[in-house]
Amino acid sequence: MSNWTPPERPAWVRQIIDEGRHMDIRSLVPLEASELMAAACQNTGFDDFGSDEWLEGFHVFLKALDEEADLHLLGRLMTRSDILRWLEARLGIEAAYAQNPEIEDEVIDSPVIVTGLPRSGTSILFELLAQDSQFGSPRNWEIMFPYPPPQTSTYESDPRIERCEHLVTQWNRVVPTYASMHEMGANIPNECIVAMSCTFLSENLPGQYQIPSYNEWYYQQNLDYAYAYYKRMLKMLQWKNPRQHWLLKAPSHLGNLPVLYRNFPDAQVVISHRDPLVAQASVTNLLGTLYWMRSSQGFDASAFESLMAPEAGAARLDAVVDLLESGEVGQDSVSHVLYAQLVQQPLDTLQKLYSDMGLPFSDSSRQAMQGYLDEKPQGKFGKHRYQVGEEQENKRKRALFQRYQQYFAVPDEV
Repeated sequence: MSNWTPPERPAWVRQIIDEGRHMDIRSLVPLEASELMAAACQNTGFDDFGSDEWLEGFHVFLKALDEEADLHLLGRLMTRSDILRWLEARLGIEAAYAQNPEIEDEVIDSPVIVTGLPRSGTSILFELLAQDSQFGSPRNWEIMFPYPPPQTSTYESDPRIERCEHLVTQWNRVVPTYASMHEMGANIPNECIVAMSCTFLSENLPGQYQIPSYNEWYYQQNLDYAYAYYKRMLKMLQWKNPRQHWLLKAPSHLGNLPVLYRNFPDAQVVISHRDPLVAQASVTNLLGTLYWMRSSQGFDASAFESLMAPEAGAARLDAVVDLLESGEVGQDSVSHVLYAQLVQQPLDTLQKLYSDMGLPFSDSSRQAMQGYLDEKPQGKFGKHRYQVGEEQENKRKRALFQRYQQYFAVPDEV
């Protein structure tokens, strides 16, 4: 992590950052709790943020931004925009339930939830499964702007789509190399932790900012509230636009399986497995790029040692094995996909996955997935380049991950 080198910024981004160096950007772009909440209320016309469980995380997050994130002018503008959208999403969700209490009666039926190591193929697996009409996934635009509840008749033409498209692709314009790491778009399904951002109890926040104090606070919290509120959002999203089965995804679920099953007891979880050495090198580059979008401070590797150190990573993976071996998580509610097989034989791998889940794999779904692959060959947006470390260090790490790799038959890539 210490060797990560930031990419060159576009000229227009450098100019905005340089202009901001001589301005009082904290006064120009305030990130103060009561002012942000008042602005969100004024923007929406609503004033009920729901129960107070989210407030502690909100204040911890804002304090960490102020003291640790070192946001430049453009980063501060992007951050204020994000926070206001999260607050406005809360206000909209609460307004929808107040206006239509029958939303609470909606049933989230047997969702399929994709997880695995970050950068282990969870995104492409998620996007391929989303081609199957029996699944419905929360798209970027409805996560970003959930109110008013989406409707089937206007789901493909909603004006919120255009606004979201500009905002999510802004990341590529600020740091063009990001496009090689993760495709962005209003109609692309997005991760659960992005939707959970409006709870301010989400791994999405330390994934975008260097805020070690929030990081430390977050990993001491009970996450049931964030999962329960996400379920509340999903009920609202399906109310006027039904989904047969939700298809959801976040790598962070891998470390939260008991919480996930408490809130989605009939879920079928799909875990994607990849050589941890390669996956970790890839996610390091992703994190560095995300931080670079909003701040010019150096990448503080020490702030993430507890999360990114191979010892910590191996312990989290061993904990998944423990859950399965102990029966705390039922083997029949979890399916497994190897990244290497998914890349080499995607449709055959998916055929086996459907069989494991006991779900039909129709010809129309197969054709739709093949069409998606044809339109998105690997490397379409550029090669995602990263380093995997020195040979001697890799041998040490490999020993730490031995139990995980043997249990799930994960092949070495290095």
